[in-house]
Amino acid sequence: MRYISYTLIAITCFCTSIHAQEKWDLRKIVDYAVANNISIKQSEVQAAITELAYKQSKLALYPNANFNASTSVNSGRNQDPTSFSLITQTYLNAGLQLQTSADIFNWFSKKNTILSNQWQYEASKASVDKLKNDISLTVANDYLQILLTREQENIAQVQLKQTQAQLANTRKLVDAGSLPELNASELEAQEAVDSANYISARGNVVQATLVLKSVLNMDAAQPFDVAVPPVELIPLEKIADLQPDAVYELAIKNLPQQRVNEFKLKAAQKAAEAARGSMYPTFSLFGGLSSNYINAKSSIYAPTGTYSNNPLSPQIDVNGTVYKVSSPDYSIVGKKGTPFFTQIDNNFRQQIGLSMSVPIFSAGQLRTNYQRSKLNIKSAELQQQSDNLSIKQDIYQAYNAATVALEKFNASQKSVAASQRTYDYAQKRYEVGMLGTFELITQQNNLFRAKLQAVLNQYDFVFKMKVLEFYRGQGIKL
Repeated sequence: MRYISYTLIAITCFCTSIHAQEKWDLRKIVDYAVANNISIKQSEVQAAITELAYKQSKLALYPNANFNASTSVNSGRNQDPTSFSLITQTYLNAGLQLQTSADIFNWFSKKNTILSNQWQYEASKASVDKLKNDISLTVANDYLQILLTREQENIAQVQLKQTQAQLANTRKLVDAGSLPELNASELEAQEAVDSANYISARGNVVQATLVLKSVLNMDAAQPFDVAVPPVELIPLEKIADLQPDAVYELAIKNLPQQRVNEFKLKAAQKAAEAARGSMYPTFSLFGGLSSNYINAKSSIYAPTGTYSNNPLSPQIDVNGTVYKVSSPDYSIVGKKGTPFFTQIDNNFRQQIGLSMSVPIFSAGQLRTNYQRSKLNIKSAELQQQSDNLSIKQDIYQAYNAATVALEKFNASQKSVAASQRTYDYAQKRYEVGMLGTFELITQQNNLFRAKLQAVLNQYDFVFKMKVLEFYRGQGIKL
């Protein structure tokens, strides 16, 4: 049992170690950012809201129906709602009513409202795609910054090791009396400088990683490491295939922002047509069913067998003889009310009709809405033109920046090769005592700066090219 426990602990530690050593490539980083970025989630909520408005506007085409039920207690002298006679008693009244209505013609106002909401929904979805693209581009830039700082850290580390090796060799020569102590002191000072550069480079790696974590909304204390592909293996399009005119034509068709503007313009146009239709008469069909019930009871009379001798009783003359007409006396023997379902059936009413609503005066609201909708169209057109001009300018600037970055990278490669040859010659001369330590350190620093600049120019060129590929609609690929 103890061996089984040890085995399980070992497996757990191994899995934990594998998980801790897991490296994130750009695809995984982008997918995580898209799934967890709060701004994207907020944009998706707004898209869901516009979808609800679109669905609700489609349901507005169907007839509406309302069922009403009410009850009340009435006292005093009232009109019986079933017989319309006057009664003086306390009774319970209940009413049932079903009403429906449907617009049969409203100058396509509802139809255009549906289309407007549909284009607004499409624009909201395109806005989500735009935000995802923006986040992906930001993440790619931060990812490249980590790769750049890693390369700079490696260069600083190599520089430090070279200085330490030279110091160790020089110290032996100084101890043997072949070189003065000054040579060792100069290398010790250079070792301190190289150590500071290396520590600074390591700090830059941590800082770049924290920046990427913040974009990913990731806990700063969470273990995180990125996969580091060789920069020379990052796929790049040929700059000749990314001419700005061709890239702009593809950007207009593929970029989400341009689709957002197109959809918003269509939505504004349909909203204007709906606003214009609301200024004309609307024809509607309506109908209803209703009934009611009261629990008022009427008295039941029965003859008493006696006749009242009232002097005011009516008289009748029969052949000259006057006879009084006497009526039997009655007494109340009970109360009786009509049953519920009988009243509901007896009082059942139906209604159907056609109505026309003509807007005559609404304090200028309808006409103002129409004029505002036309201005919204103009605003959408201007926004589309502005964004198209802006994206074209950005593409030309990106192409120019990529061209300059390529030239700087080529120049820096030549500088590294020349600095490397100069340092190699200086190293050989130093070994035979023909060059001082200060001159050797100078050549070493020149080579160090040339390598750092070359790496910086290389990553700058890669990012500039990725921006051009992004405008082309290819997404981010590393």
